[in-house]
Amino acid sequence: MSKTQYYTATSVDGFIADQHNSLDWLFEVERQGQDRFGPFFAEVGAFAMGATTYEWVLAHEKLLEQPQKWRGWYGDVPCWVFTHRSLPAPADANITFVSGDVRPVHEAMATAARGKNIWLVGGGELVGAFADQGLLDEIILGVAPVTLGAGAPLLPRRLPSSRLSLSSVEQAGQFAYLTYAVR
Repeated sequence: MSKTQYYTATSVDGFIADQHNSLDWLFEVERQGQDRFGPFFAEVGAFAMGATTYEWVLAHEKLLEQPQKWRGWYGDVPCWVFTHRSLPAPADANITFVSGDVRPVHEAMATAARGKNIWLVGGGELVGAFADQGLLDEIILGVAPVTLGAGAPLLPRRLPSSRLSLSSVEQAGQFAYLTYAVR
């Protein structure tokens, strides 16, 4: 059965981006061991991200000048970007720009995923909107050994412990991976 998953990296103090909406802090952490993203993404049939995350990736990776990077990472897997503005897309990227209620978008994503999982990239506010609608099944956190002090919160919602059940804990180099089922 497919799941809607929030798979993200977070600082120890619970931020997914710094106060400038940058993810540069994440790439400063030494990575050791196996590739965790590749096997995760192999099970993804559709994904969504917020405009801030999308714009950072677009600019940081220079995707308009090097659109082949997008296809190298994500292939033909369809992506929905939630935004209220008109944004550019890398050539040949399978991206749909949307706004509003997440429920009909989730339905379209589930259809496109064809039984595979749906990945919610971030940000936390977008993921919170899915959680508010009961459309979030799992949270997978890669906790990085860094504190940011401020920035974009992991999930700016209260999800009480009665809705979360720890299903696994793993160490991969300096990262602690925590997986929670969401009820």
